[in-house]
Amino acid sequence: MSLSARMFSKSPSLAKCLPRAIAAAGLLALLSASSVRAEDKPEFARPTIDLGMVVSDVGRSVKFYTEAIGFKEVQGFAVPGDFAGEAGLTYNKPLDVHVLVLGDGDGATKLKLMQIKDTESKKSDNEYIHSQLGYRYMTIFVSDTNAAVARLKKAGAKTVAKHPVPLPKGLTEGVFLTVVRDPDGNLLELVGPKETKPRKSRAKAEKEKSDK
Repeated sequence: MSLSARMFSKSPSLAKCLPRAIAAAGLLALLSASSVRAEDKPEFARPTIDLGMVVSDVGRSVKFYTEAIGFKEVQGFAVPGDFAGEAGLTYNKPLDVHVLVLGDGDGATKLKLMQIKDTESKKSDNEYIHSQLGYRYMTIFVSDTNAAVARLKKAGAKTVAKHPVPLPKGLTEGVFLTVVRDPDGNLLELVGPKETKPRKSRAKAEKEKSDK
């Protein structure tokens, strides 16, 4: 007889406790594994958010956000009126949603524009960001402020006040802020550096001048 067998034969109480101890250890291991799996799974499926916006003229807004800002329109979708009513989105009004994206892939920012027919929507007070409570502006980070402003001008969009302006002291140096309004007056801020062209040498500049 083995040593462990002789120990259990001499100690019946130990033999009775062993199955329960093994079961408890197994349950603890199972709970520990479940906890690890729960920690590994992210709380949110995507790190970005989608923004839905009701507009007065969806065609005009799509044109602004694609041509003046740089969004790209992708396949939209429709929402039946009864579903929108049950979800609490509208008073049984159907939705025809135009989807614009900024970037590529599943993590791209999505702007969902919709114009709801046969409704009288209140216009927001967008004179300043403190004029009304709620979501007040959208921030878009650009790689070249000069190019972003040129795009705005080409599309006929005007910037607000004196822009672009450099960020105040204490924030990132060399980064500028440009504020613009969309067709319904909603504020957007474009944030980014200014790409500068490399300076020509004096000799090269004089040569180009003499060649003219």
